[in-house]
Amino acid sequence: MTNGNPNVLRVTGHVLDVTGLTKSYRAAGEEVAVLRGVNLTVAAGESVALTGESGSGKSTLLHLVAGLDAADGGEIRLADASVSELNDAGRAELRRDRLGLVFQQFNLIPSLTVEDNLVFQSRIAGRHDPDWHHELVERLGLGNFLKRYPEQLSGGQQQRVAIGRALAPKPLLLLADEPTGNLDEATGLAIVDLLFAGHAERNTTLVLVTHDANLAARCDRVVRMRSGHVDASEAALSR
Repeated sequence: MTNGNPNVLRVTGHVLDVTGLTKSYRAAGEEVAVLRGVNLTVAAGESVALTGESGSGKSTLLHLVAGLDAADGGEIRLADASVSELNDAGRAELRRDRLGLVFQQFNLIPSLTVEDNLVFQSRIAGRHDPDWHHELVERLGLGNFLKRYPEQLSGGQQQRVAIGRALAPKPLLLLADEPTGNLDEATGLAIVDLLFAGHAERNTTLVLVTHDANLAARCDRVVRMRSGHVDASEAALSR
């Protein structure tokens, strides 16, 4: 962990290593296997799209990597940290220090203004960069909305704030789960451009879940999941 160190961890090999990952949930009194031994590696600076039918385990995999839930078995390594061995507090620290998260639900803090939402993670991580913050505000087109609250914004504006919050601490790994799923086409394209600009300019590693073939095609690699497995025949396909 960085423990508030303003210097971002630099990795030249694999940022993410997932080995033999399993996860089941209980539904209607039965155990339902969602992940059945998933293996995945992601190199530093790589962009990877996770695709597949609904229920194939894409979002579950992303949530486990983010430490939002614990796996039943297997291992997740984020650079030099074993996510699988962390307790709840350790996983929260990992999200604070190393991850940027973008989800369909936005997950903004309703009691905070746009500006306070934007700087929330970078401040608690001890990596607030005023120059980078002002650049994000300008590029996200949020200059006129900084004093507003999330409920006063459109869906597209809220997603821009969520992306800005995720990019503000210059994360080691950016995770995005259907980031354009609730947006109209024009707004969705603008959001995608912002995600990939942050990825390219900051060499941020990007893993995103999407059903959008055009969005997946913009990534360096497409990994298709099927019935809780990585489809090995497609996992190594590159753009």
